[in-house]
Amino acid sequence: MTDMIVGEETRKIEASLEELRGLVTERAMTGETMLLNMGPHHPSTHGVLRLLLELDGEEIVTCLPDVGFLHTGIEKNIEDKTYEKGVTLTDRMDYLSPMSNNMVFCMAIEKLVDLDVPERGQVIRVICLELSRIASHLVWLGTQAIDLGAMSVFLYCFREREKILDMFEMLSGQRMMGSYFRPGGVWRDLRPEFLPALEAFLEDFPRRVDDYEALLTKNPIWLDRTQGIGIIEPDMALALGLSGASLRGSGVNWDIRKATPYSGYEKYQFNVPLGEHGDVYDRFLCRIYEMRECMKIIRQAVDNLPDGAFRSDDRKFVPPPRRELGQSMEAVIHHFKLWTEGFSAPDEEVYVAIESPRGEIGCYLHGTGGNKPRRVRFKTPSFMHIQALEHMAPGHFIADLVAMIGSVDIVLGDCDR
Repeated sequence: MTDMIVGEETRKIEASLEELRGLVTERAMTGETMLLNMGPHHPSTHGVLRLLLELDGEEIVTCLPDVGFLHTGIEKNIEDKTYEKGVTLTDRMDYLSPMSNNMVFCMAIEKLVDLDVPERGQVIRVICLELSRIASHLVWLGTQAIDLGAMSVFLYCFREREKILDMFEMLSGQRMMGSYFRPGGVWRDLRPEFLPALEAFLEDFPRRVDDYEALLTKNPIWLDRTQGIGIIEPDMALALGLSGASLRGSGVNWDIRKATPYSGYEKYQFNVPLGEHGDVYDRFLCRIYEMRECMKIIRQAVDNLPDGAFRSDDRKFVPPPRRELGQSMEAVIHHFKLWTEGFSAPDEEVYVAIESPRGEIGCYLHGTGGNKPRRVRFKTPSFMHIQALEHMAPGHFIADLVAMIGSVDIVLGDCDR
């Protein structure tokens, strides 16, 4: 019996070695280099990510990302729900930018059923998306800094992010996972206290960004840890399907808000920051400058915020206003049917993509002619960016890997769906 157990274990080990052969060098098979698991429970992997590293001393020879530890089944769960109820599940993918997830899913529904969004609803969406972009970049900057030993920046970034989350709570009743965007517009209009809070934030935030730059941009330790580290050449960035600041840091001028504008982005004046060297430092600068550009967009949106409806009045897809529920039985019945049965969408397929804080997030949606989708599939930037680590890491020290992981700005909930 003992011999059988030993034999089975030996076969498992041999099978594992055979699987590794071809993924790592022959030196790893002979013991000249060391195989090391980084994660899946390592704080600097920014989620449940496993990296299989082959090390020659402290130098990385190969880096193999392994995902799938956090699979949530969000896409399949959405397929089992009516269209509007699926919005709440999208919040949980990229949990640092839930409104971007709401947006791309709602836009796919609107394209599928040909549902309009009023001008005021579009401008409110732009304000929320850009605030969400700033909030996400603040988490990225704070965690990237603390990974490299700059604790003060982490505390300052989260201080400003709290103000944005407070504004989101004014809008949706939740700091995160608010499901504020709905097919045809937004859940409710701006609250009276929102615009004064936003004005105060726009007044204060530019000097806060100045503080972050004063601490990091010319800091010799920061420069030493980021310049020339994790270089991605433009051709390789495009081949890997990178997007967002991870692509623009390599000098590729691609921003969906400019290339294929949505929600009225063609009306806003803003620049697209680009890097020159494609290293960790350039990706850092791109996101810093992006936060400044976000403020420009928000200022223009606030100054040109129109009056009118915040959500479509197409009663086939949108519930009646709350004020009608106490006065009209028909409105109550309509509201009840929309929330229990939902609405039907044609048996067709659509794809929509937007610019999230991490890069391009797309939604493929296939209707059935009924009240639930046949297929829902998201293309998320984090899934694409993880594969870049395999190409960036070789030749660098293991301490540099921490900087590279943070620089491509991944969220594992955005990857494992």
